[in-house]
Amino acid sequence: MTQQKHYFFCGIGGSGMLPLAMIMHSRGFVIEGSDRSLDQGRSAAKFDFLRSQGIKLYPQDGSGISDAKQIFVTSTAIEQTVPDVEAAISIGATQITRAQLLSQLFNSASRNIAVGGTSGKSTTTGMAGWIFHRAGYEPTILNGAVMNNFIAPETPFASAIGGEKDFVISEVDESDGSIAHFNPRIAVLNNISIDHQPLDQLRALFRNFAAASETAILNLDNTETAEIAEELGSGKTITYSLKNPRVNLLAVDISPAPNGITFRVTERTTGASWPVELLVPGRHNVENALAALAAACAGGIPLEMASHLLGSFKGIQRRLEVAGTANGITVIDDFAHNPDKISATLATLHEFPGRLLIMFQPHGFGPLRLMKDNFIDCFAFGLKEEDILLMPEPIYFGGTVDRSVTSQDIVRGIKMRGRKALTLADRDACGEKLFDLVKSGDRIVVMGARDDTLSDFTRESLVRLGKLS
Repeated sequence: MTQQKHYFFCGIGGSGMLPLAMIMHSRGFVIEGSDRSLDQGRSAAKFDFLRSQGIKLYPQDGSGISDAKQIFVTSTAIEQTVPDVEAAISIGATQITRAQLLSQLFNSASRNIAVGGTSGKSTTTGMAGWIFHRAGYEPTILNGAVMNNFIAPETPFASAIGGEKDFVISEVDESDGSIAHFNPRIAVLNNISIDHQPLDQLRALFRNFAAASETAILNLDNTETAEIAEELGSGKTITYSLKNPRVNLLAVDISPAPNGITFRVTERTTGASWPVELLVPGRHNVENALAALAAACAGGIPLEMASHLLGSFKGIQRRLEVAGTANGITVIDDFAHNPDKISATLATLHEFPGRLLIMFQPHGFGPLRLMKDNFIDCFAFGLKEEDILLMPEPIYFGGTVDRSVTSQDIVRGIKMRGRKALTLADRDACGEKLFDLVKSGDRIVVMGARDDTLSDFTRESLVRLGKLS
């Protein structure tokens, strides 16, 4: 790691930037930052928390870049035309990307676990981190989402947990190709499906990620990761499945419930089996749990102990999170934003009765353009006849954008497949329509990513429901 002590995070409120900034702060570095959301008056609580930790925040106008000794940290979402970037170039400050800084921190740890895949990364990272924490280890944990188990008055935004420098558990990102910077001892790969990049590019990134590790943990229920497992061979891999008995860890006797799911995990080498009671619902979370249990075993924790400890895992914010119930209507806050995540959410919710009214806010025009047909397919297949999907146009906070595919294109395709879907002018209009449609027994699902105010919308909806006569 560099010996310089002063870091400036441009976009410090981002889901990947904030946890890294907090870890660097906990290790004694001077941390400052700016954020577009701060300038736009959004997510005030997050920035108040950063200030309370002694982190100085600036407008994103270049005023915070005043010393060439500052190390200027950006994510790939920051455009070169942002005044902070121009100021850093002008003053000659050292520039580094978030992924490069995180990979330096990660790769310098003698024990490290990287969690990758198109879906389930944040939950699996949280599960693995919680198991090791409860087992008496003190790992540094870097996640892209808030881990409910670690929330405390002093850590309300618990997406990062400071711990031993030599033991790091981190979510790693494929969306910008930065996963290639990481050299994991243990690599967890949940799944591969189209998301931020074309599938061919994702295959190469994830294949190299798994091959670079000492131990690769792979899901044989996903065709793409199963092919990687075949290439690497059994000597380097730990495999898991919900249906393939040839794996190292197999889930059997799966029993869903509205607020959780139970199963037994069987170890192939010994034939031993232990119960697991999850407080988070969905068969996809059984897959996430198996991945975390495999990581724990690879890290030296007996499977029996890991299975027991996982039972107290409380989940990740905005992952099928029930905000509350009012007047017989349940409101759910969910991060699902790509076809795989959306399909998993719909499948989980349809295990139990209740019409779904879904407000899905896309997280960009680029994903709509790349995954148009996949979005149409996942909703057309996943929605039931009585369900209704409402879509505003994608969230937009600035920068250049190609608007050649819009929410209207997605809704048109879904309706042609015989399902109910509407586009509305904006999120407020979606909210008004929801309250025109909703009735007792329904479930409102607020779905989308990269916009903290979606949770505000969820809470406001719940308050408004409570006032219905």
